[in-house]
Amino acid sequence: MTETAKGGIRFSEVGRITVTVTDQDRALDFYVGTLGFDKRADIPFGDGHRWIEVGPAGAPTGISLVLPREGGQRPGYETGIILTSEDIDADHAALRARGVDTDPEVQRWGAPVPPMFSFRDVDGNVLMVVGND
Repeated sequence: MTETAKGGIRFSEVGRITVTVTDQDRALDFYVGTLGFDKRADIPFGDGHRWIEVGPAGAPTGISLVLPREGGQRPGYETGIILTSEDIDADHAALRARGVDTDPEVQRWGAPVPPMFSFRDVDGNVLMVVGND
């Protein structure tokens, strides 16, 4: 029995997180076309709803692009999502070249804090990038 199975709870990973968007097609185009994420699912369900999931190639955790629910999270918020970059300066430059709303520069405070910057998706949702270098 694993540590996570104590008391009958069997969580094994953070499988996916959600980002609230105003237009799923526009968000899908941004996350796949601009960021280069893989489209993992685009499945209609219920009364006109879609389950859309994207993520970096090979990453275990996906991002579900969801429409706002009544009384729920509205687009344009700090998502708490932190993406890891193998070359933060090159990724920052590439996103800026693609017209993505990024922080003007990579922030560096020195060890042990990694270099980082934030960017906003097409709905103003904020994601952070942290360097793995």
